[in-house]
Amino acid sequence: MIGWNIVPMREEHLDALTALDALCFSDPWTRDGLKAELSSDTACFAVAEQDGIAVGCAGMHCICGECYIDKVAIHPDYRRNGIAQALVQYLIDYAIKRNGEFITLEVREGNAPAIALYSKMGFQPVGVRPDFYADPKENALLMTRYFNSRTKL
Repeated sequence: MIGWNIVPMREEHLDALTALDALCFSDPWTRDGLKAELSSDTACFAVAEQDGIAVGCAGMHCICGECYIDKVAIHPDYRRNGIAQALVQYLIDYAIKRNGEFITLEVREGNAPAIALYSKMGFQPVGVRPDFYADPKENALLMTRYFNSRTKL
C-alpha cells in the first residue's frame, strides 16, 4: 500500500495520535504529552499520513549525540506496508544529520515482527530490561544502531 507520506508531527495530528496510542499501547501517551514534544528542542516526532489521516507515528529524543526512540506506533489496519520502516528511517536520517553517535530503543521480547524490522535496519541487541512492560508483563529487548565505529561496545 503506497500513498502515505512522512511529515513532522504538527498540532493538528494530536487528536488522531492520542487515539492511535490508546489503540496500540497499554500505557499510551496523553495528548498533552504529545503536545509537549512539539516545542522540545531535543525531540523529533514524525507522522505517517494517508489521505490526510495519521496512520502511524514515531518519535525520539537526541541529546549530546545519543538518540533514543520513544515510540513507533502504526494503526493495525496499516501494518506490514512499510510505514514503520519509513518512520524509523526518518528518525535515523535525523540522527545522522545531527551527528548522532547511536540510536537505541526498547521493544517487547515477544514482538518478533518489530525485532526483525529493527535488525534489518541495522539495530543490534545490546541488553534486556527485565519486566519493563507492565500490561502484559514482559521484558524489553534493548537494540542499538551505531553510526560511528568508535562508539561500538
